[in-house]
Amino acid sequence: MPLKSPFDQYQGWLIDMDGVLYQGKRPLPAAPTFIAALQDAGTPFLFLTNNATRTPEAYVQRLAEMAIHVGPDAIFSSALATALYVKEQFPPPRRALVVGGPGIQIALQEAGYELVHGADEADLVVSAMDVKATYRSMAEATLAVRAGAPWLQTNPDPTFPSERGIMPGAGSIQAFLETATEQKPIIVGKPQPGIYRQALAMLGVAPERAVMLGDRLETDILGGHRAGLHTICVLTGIASRAQAQAYHPAPDWIIPDLMALV
Repeated sequence: MPLKSPFDQYQGWLIDMDGVLYQGKRPLPAAPTFIAALQDAGTPFLFLTNNATRTPEAYVQRLAEMAIHVGPDAIFSSALATALYVKEQFPPPRRALVVGGPGIQIALQEAGYELVHGADEADLVVSAMDVKATYRSMAEATLAVRAGAPWLQTNPDPTFPSERGIMPGAGSIQAFLETATEQKPIIVGKPQPGIYRQALAMLGVAPERAVMLGDRLETDILGGHRAGLHTICVLTGIASRAQAQAYHPAPDWIIPDLMALV
């Protein structure tokens, strides 16, 4: 069902990336056109992604290759949200053992944390999706958590959509560590409402006048609902139409792809 005047209906947009704008390196239909329309309308938006593997600058470069042109300040990832949360709850100087990619590593370093690799050195553990994770890195994280180090997880997404199909995500790392530690982490990213409040503060938009556009029901849609936003579920990523229609809380809109918005 197409929206009526979406750029007038909402004063601010939070937009997921994986499964909404692209799958792997493949852009999805109408993604550049939709973002250009928001820019032309002067509508504030922020890319709100649970993917903590990349820095904002790396995302800017990747989007530019798909004809989507934004600056680093348009990107707000669970890596940045986690660094802000850690800095507030566990202020530096502290040493962090990270299972994760450059996105979360650099975010924590820029927040003032020293990165370490051994359990005996760690004051806290932060986990995220990590395509280079090894048994050794997971074992050191396990030992640190079992020794009492606080454990934070950037996001719980078990999978992510790629051009090859559904691949393991950060939640798969989380499941491994939960099994090994017999503990659960503090989760910072979607669907936790805190990351939405951080993003809306950056946009300067009230939640009731904003919308979350995403493909994953248990993070994008659930989190948007918890934070008081309107929600749009696009079917180019994880969720099917049947799943979206049966989900509670239901998305305000279900659309096949971004063509429905342009």
